[in-house]
Amino acid sequence: MRKLLDWLFKPSVRAPVIVLVLIGLGVGAASVVAFDYTMAATSTEKFCTSCHTMADGPFVMLQDTTHYNNASGVRPTCSDCHLPKEFVPKMWRKIQASREVWGAITGKIDTPEKYLAHVGEMKAREVARLRANDSQECRNCHDVERMLLSEQTAKARQFHQVMLQENKTCIDCHQGIAHMSPEIALRLEQAE
Repeated sequence: MRKLLDWLFKPSVRAPVIVLVLIGLGVGAASVVAFDYTMAATSTEKFCTSCHTMADGPFVMLQDTTHYNNASGVRPTCSDCHLPKEFVPKMWRKIQASREVWGAITGKIDTPEKYLAHVGEMKAREVARLRANDSQECRNCHDVERMLLSEQTAKARQFHQVMLQENKTCIDCHQGIAHMSPEIALRLEQAE
């Protein structure tokens, strides 16, 4: 065994470079597979709702919206709305989201009451992010150019025309479309 290790790690005319290249390729491939698996596993609804704070708060709120139950049967998951598809923005968003994971681990938002106390600032960050990227996560599913304005209500048609004319973005009007506002959630909780 020792001779093999000496042969593999000691520069020598007898140690083929191909062995080093193959080891490097193997380690690199294993790293890519592990990274991809981790990114996929931490982007699932099951992962997002594994924290009881998310399962008892935002996920419950989502279930009362048309993004959860609708006539078309299409339902986005957490990552569809909160995670960009492009690699660099996705990695940056994962880093930002670790703030909520850390908050749950350290007890800052580990109960529904604590979560509601901080939901306003978390929502403000998410709304600002969506404004900055022109609501890209909304546009991944909703193509404004293909909307049949004639099929919409008069009010929706009016607002969507204003959006097109004044460079507004989806989140400007649809902040409560998937989760109710923190104020409403707090009032509902206090009413119980």
